[in-house]
Amino acid sequence: MIDLYFFPSPNGLKVAIFLEEAGLDYRVKRVEIGRGDQFDPEFLAISPNNKIPAIVDHDGPGGQDLSLFESGAILVYLADKSGRFLSDDQVQRARTLQWLFWQVGGLGPMAGQAHHFRAFAPERVPYGIKRYTDECNRLYGVLDRALAETGYLAAEYSIADMAAWPWIFPHQRQGQDLADFPNVRRWYHRVGGRPAVRRALELGAEELMDEAGYQVLYGQRAANLPGPSSREKP
Repeated sequence: MIDLYFFPSPNGLKVAIFLEEAGLDYRVKRVEIGRGDQFDPEFLAISPNNKIPAIVDHDGPGGQDLSLFESGAILVYLADKSGRFLSDDQVQRARTLQWLFWQVGGLGPMAGQAHHFRAFAPERVPYGIKRYTDECNRLYGVLDRALAETGYLAAEYSIADMAAWPWIFPHQRQGQDLADFPNVRRWYHRVGGRPAVRRALELGAEELMDEAGYQVLYGQRAANLPGPSSREKP
């Protein structure tokens, strides 16, 4: 059994999609990030970065519990565990991982900033809005060119597609029109039509915060997080 520590967000959805696709037994442990559940000591022991998603695999290597945070690492682990959606072929595996890392290091952070400046920032910052809307547009262009050659990011459906798709799901909030990216649009509907993806979406693809929730989420600094400060001397 795998415990999935989840909140409806693109990163949370990635792992839910994989678990549904692979048919692994799991149960959802909802983390109410707008109420500060991510700072509970129990959760921080699993996810020291106080972010979702995280998992605890109660049938990890050697039959021991294994906890993991960071969605990309979780996807690679689950793919290796199940033998699904990440090829053993060295070339195919490398191609899949390059697109997974592209999402983790590029599409996710840039789209997240676009979401923030376009929809959530307490003041309108035109430079921030333009900067991240334009960068999302560039990344959609990268994705569109890649998908012109193959139906999926790494030629076959893989963890790279599962990682990228949830960040395209809220494309309108990023200021993007899929009509401008026909290959992305075709892939978006193809992946979105998979039964496992639809089941994962039933857990929730997104949930917006109220004002109090945003105050919990934003403005975090090392000094006001739980636990001993890294500046303290031993």
